[in-house]
Amino acid sequence: MSVRAVRPPGPDDLDRAWRVVSARLEPTPLVPSSGLGPGAMLKLETFQPTGAFKVRGALAALAALPDGIPAVTASAGNHGLGMGYAAARSGADVTVVVSTRASRAKVGKIGAYPVRLVQHGTTYDEAEAHALSLPGHYVSPYNDPAVIAGQGTLGRELDAQADGPLTVVVPVGGGGFLAGLSLWARERGDVRLVGVESAVSRGVSASVAAGRVVEVEVGESFADALPGNLEPGCVTPQVIGRDAELTSVTDDQIRTAMRWLFREHGLVAEGGGAAGAAAVLAGKVQVTGRLVVILSGRNITIDTFATAVHET
Repeated sequence: MSVRAVRPPGPDDLDRAWRVVSARLEPTPLVPSSGLGPGAMLKLETFQPTGAFKVRGALAALAALPDGIPAVTASAGNHGLGMGYAAARSGADVTVVVSTRASRAKVGKIGAYPVRLVQHGTTYDEAEAHALSLPGHYVSPYNDPAVIAGQGTLGRELDAQADGPLTVVVPVGGGGFLAGLSLWARERGDVRLVGVESAVSRGVSASVAAGRVVEVEVGESFADALPGNLEPGCVTPQVIGRDAELTSVTDDQIRTAMRWLFREHGLVAEGGGAAGAAAVLAGKVQVTGRLVVILSGRNITIDTFATAVHET
């Protein structure tokens, strides 16, 4: 795969994204969760109209696209849903490429939006490579300045919802969410960020440690939003830098968190969406100030959720 020239986002990108996102989306709830620690809070991105945080970056990206330019993207599911939602409101021409093994719950919902849906390959990496070969402006779910800035708008909501200092825990796949929050954390000054990867896919932490994008072995996980390698030349490790701490959780730890969230709060989270809570419950997060754990998505089939939370 060739290396695309992608500009790292800066404060101006976050300002532009905030103007777009704040005009189109209501702030998601921040609710108490004392079981995670004294004064701990859950930020419910599961309440987004698409069921996941990715709609933020999609709205920002399509707003930044010149009129009449078609967009193409690859997605494990939630970014495709966000792009569909944004396309329905802007009239943009959008093609979404997913793998043949992508979540049925997410693919079915993407198909309900006015987008061109293509299934290609058996992994996200194969779907991404195919999307990059198609005509149109490629909107990466993580390696795009407008997308990264759009995800960072969650932080601007926290400015009005939570006094600091804060420890904010966020799931990590390609690193776009963590990178966007890194932009915000630098301007706020009293925030520690903890990124949580799947134990079978640690491409972001490996790349941050190496100071460049490196390829890692990627294993299987039912948390379908997290596994996958980074696009060559990806800017997210550079934007994240050394400002965030990175840890990982296993599938068993994620299932434990999904059960806990449902039992304690009546909340449904998909595997990747529960990764932050999993890290806290597993004792992998040292907290400074007030703890905010982001539930990033809830798009999961009933059968998969029931199997995940069933206690043997």
